Amino acid sequence: MSKLFLVIPAGIGIAAAIFVVMFFGGNDVKNNSDFTLTDLTERASPYVGDSSAPITIVEFGDYQCTFCFKFHQSSLNTIKKEYIDSGKASLVFVDFPLNGPDSVLAAEATHCANDQGKFWAMHDEIYQNWNGERTGWVTRDSISQFAQTVGVDVDSLNQCLDSKKYQNKVLETYDFAQGIKIDATPSFLIISGDKVTKITGNQPLEVFRKVLDGI
Repeated sequence: MSKLFLVIPAGIGIAAAIFVVMFFGGNDVKNNSDFTLTDLTERASPYVGDSSAPITIVEFGDYQCTFCFKFHQSSLNTIKKEYIDSGKASLVFVDFPLNGPDSVLAAEATHCANDQGKFWAMHDEIYQNWNGERTGWVTRDSISQFAQTVGVDVDSLNQCLDSKKYQNKVLETYDFAQGIKIDATPSFLIISGDKVTKITGNQPLEVFRKVLDGI
């Protein structure tokens, strides 16, 4: 089964942005670049939207990333309204903590919150309190405050973090993402059947619309 991998790099206009960079098929598949949707979703957040939607949007993000924050404060809301709420697409979030240990801690906290059914509440609260890259705002104390705000049991969350229950998962996911050529945040894989379109960076909303409407 073939996979057509397209890419939209950061900083390129819409008209010139889409081009084929790699074709996977038959014996040409490379082990370090081949992946399935299941490979992604088993490492990802719970779905936003219908998991059986024809398009899956996979976001690779870092909780300290400036442009991830901007995406979550702008384009994501419109994408949810126009594509996810309508049933055309679903969304999952995959950790890519390239900003160091504080980003790993934030990612671990969302998975610990997920044990209480609160992944997205914790995820959104962390971004709501974003305060720069590598500025020290992600701490155990701030994580506890975020958890309390969204109704996560803080004692259970702290026990989860103390045990490092999800640390290996977060770090392994980072390595996996690098192996499929993710190298920046935010990055997106727009997946529909065998067609995979990569968008790198917080592109203008029209870039996302062009891809999502063209599938």
